[in-house]
This record gives sequence, C-alpha cells and structure tokens, in this order.
Amino acid sequence: QVQLVESGGGLVQPGGSLRLSCAASRSILSFNAMAWYRQAPGDQREWVARILSGGSANYADSVTGRFTISRDNAKNTVYLQMNNLKYEDTAVYYCSADPPSASRLWGQGTQVTVSS
Repeated sequence: QVQLVESGGGLVQPGGSLRLSCAASRSILSFNAMAWYRQAPGDQREWVARILSGGSANYADSVTGRFTISRDNAKNTVYLQMNNLKYEDTAVYYCSADPPSASRLWGQGTQVTVSS
C-alpha cells in the first residue's frame, strides 16, 4: 500500500512563507502526476497545483505567481513552496498521486493557518 505523508504546515502571518512536503513510500516516477489540493472549513476540496511526471506544472489562478510545485525524484518527495500567504490560503492541504490504471491516492493532510 503506497503512502503519502505531508508535512510542513503551521501557523504563519500574512505575507509569510511555508514549504509543504509530500513524501511517498515508493518512487514518484511511477505516478502520472502529483498534485496539491486544499480544503477550508465548510468548503469543498479544491485543486491548487499539479506536476506531471515529465516535470511540467500548472496552478490554480488563486495561487499563480505565489506558489511553486516541485519534485525531487531521488527523495520521492513533492514540494509546495507557498509565498506571500493570504488569509484565504488557510486550509488543510492534501497531497495526491495518480498511479497508472488505479485510483487517486491521498495523504492525510497538513494544516496551514494564515493569521496575524
């Protein structure tokens, strides 16, 4: 059973930065894509950023220019660098992975709180 473990969440002031990590229990090269989603209280889970196995990335409009997704294949880890954080970025952030011919995998989530 493949596991995804997120870390790096916490409390940060508006304008601050955090880097989230998502460590997989097997090679991330086996996944078609990996992504970050987030869910704020009372809201549906929304997509934030995606990185394909070839390295190309795309972002939700709300985070473009502030967030960067990257991957370290040697460490089986995907990152989400979040800069210029805003109150509305407060949410539980989830990592996902898309294995070929199988259901999407999810991590347990990590809380990000932007507050002064």
